[in-house]
Amino acid sequence: MTANATSTEDQEAASTSGFWGLTLGSVGVVFGDIGTSPLYAFREAATGAAQGQPVSRIIVLGVLSLILWSLFIVVTAKYVLLLLRADNNGEGGTLSLMALGQRALGRRSLFLMSLGVVGASMFIGDSMITPAISVLSAVEGLKLAAPALEHYVVPLTVFILVVLFAVQSKGTARVASAFGPVMVVWFTSLAVMGIVHISDDPSVLVAINPYYAVQFLLSHGTIGLVTLGAVFLAVTGGEALYADLGHFGRKPIQSAWLFFVLPSLLINYFGQGALVLSDPGAIENSFYRMVPDLLLLPLVGLATAATVIASQAVITGAYSLVSQAVQLGLLPRFEVRYTSESHAGQIYLPRVNRLLLIGVMLLVLLFRTSSNLASAYGIAVSTTMVADGIMGFVVIWKLWNLRAAVAAAVIAPFVIVDMTFFSANLLKLLEGAWVPLLFGAAMVVTIWTWRRGSAILVLKTRKIEVPLDVLIASLEKRPPHIVKGTAVFLTSDPTSVPTALLHNLKHNKVLHEHNVVLTIETAQTPRVDLSERVRMEKISDKFSKVRLRFGFMESPNVPRALAVARKLGWQFDIMSTSFFVSRRSLKPSSQSGMPSWQDQLFIALSRSANDATDYFQIPTGRVVEVGTQVTI
Repeated sequence: MTANATSTEDQEAASTSGFWGLTLGSVGVVFGDIGTSPLYAFREAATGAAQGQPVSRIIVLGVLSLILWSLFIVVTAKYVLLLLRADNNGEGGTLSLMALGQRALGRRSLFLMSLGVVGASMFIGDSMITPAISVLSAVEGLKLAAPALEHYVVPLTVFILVVLFAVQSKGTARVASAFGPVMVVWFTSLAVMGIVHISDDPSVLVAINPYYAVQFLLSHGTIGLVTLGAVFLAVTGGEALYADLGHFGRKPIQSAWLFFVLPSLLINYFGQGALVLSDPGAIENSFYRMVPDLLLLPLVGLATAATVIASQAVITGAYSLVSQAVQLGLLPRFEVRYTSESHAGQIYLPRVNRLLLIGVMLLVLLFRTSSNLASAYGIAVSTTMVADGIMGFVVIWKLWNLRAAVAAAVIAPFVIVDMTFFSANLLKLLEGAWVPLLFGAAMVVTIWTWRRGSAILVLKTRKIEVPLDVLIASLEKRPPHIVKGTAVFLTSDPTSVPTALLHNLKHNKVLHEHNVVLTIETAQTPRVDLSERVRMEKISDKFSKVRLRFGFMESPNVPRALAVARKLGWQFDIMSTSFFVSRRSLKPSSQSGMPSWQDQLFIALSRSANDATDYFQIPTGRVVEVGTQVTI
């Protein structure tokens, strides 16, 4: 009895320890983006509302009330309390929500896929803007500490960002272990700074009343809507709570937000408001004005560390998103490097890293200050949030089995708020909001071209393919020369003869004693249970079909999956097994189903795709590539 009691206590202690570990980890990774918003959000909203005039009491209270209720409605109610429950086998994020919605409908939906593609494209745009605006806003504190250093803000920002992207290939496991404690210090500092300054004008607390937010919007007309676009800066990063669901779990994220992160942010915003009420000139940089000159440089250092952590979280999120998009067939195969032996999710995509670095550098050099860059920031995140809200309706309706009217009543208020923020950010189109829209449009065109070109390619190749059962019947009547060993032919259509098999018979005039037609599928779930990984079907003495299934967040490792097949009875020796892969050389056709520019883009994407051998982690010494030329 005592032993059982002790065992139970140990399990509870381990469970509690694991929960607090995940909660600490979520503080370090999940909340980096939204946690660095106090550096610029209140300042941008208040100065935008003032239109060059001194910041009035009505503006301060209105902006604070808008920030508070935006955090309550958009982040707390929509993401933390509602969408965190819409998990796809424990995973979250825009593409996970898209896959979950399609599974709930029981079919592929072009509308849901379009929403997922737009949301994902904008998230990647956000992955460029977040590092630029976060690090810039932190380093700008140097201008207060030493005005002579003002000209070094942009070069120092560029240096920090180049180093950040350069170390990505080394893996982030060691650095990530320090994220939690650093961000705990950051949020604690935010709260302490706020508590100290709320006493400057305690009447600032009346902004808790939503009346001040509504009054501000009604009395300021178009300026109120423009200000709302700046207020949205306080909730950017809210979508990251949902995207990181699979890494930390719902309860640790909810606990960290409700009991630590949200109170710290609100206390700091209200502290900035009280400071500006007592000293309107402090709005120039209301965040850094909260500390005495003696603590300014340490705070700049801490803020820089926090913004680097926020940037790191967004960068790794972009890697994960692109990897999911590749698995779902939305993009060509990218080279994926695994930076951890124990955590499959820690990946590095060299090409994506280079593109992000180029984009971030262009943004920093083009806008040069965080105030200028703030105009470009909100549109990307607000677009993703609108897409999440609409897809969330499908999940609540179909998966949670609520009536359509009830589901609409639940999600409509959030979508209306998101659409209002989206409209407010559109007003800044000419000031910089065009940048993420342009990038998002480029991503959408790229994904659309890849999907459309792939579909046309499949239709063209199927016209010239031979049914597999017809070939097998023909080979049984007139068998070619049989050689020892096993041949594995990769194909996307298991009912037709793989191109590599046809070429092997045509040119080499031989057939292996064991032939496997291997198909690799991506499920609409993040991960696939090992029991569902392999399906085998023997179709003749010499031919078998094998289907491998991977989740869209898994790395497709063929040799490891075939080890599972061995346990199911497929006897094979990897050293006597040859993998036959078709390499297509694409040429534009005069009768293509796409415009010539799209043909050229699709061909360029196909050529840039990572080699199938590397992507599926097949031993290169066991691969035979067969080239074919296809017009599209």
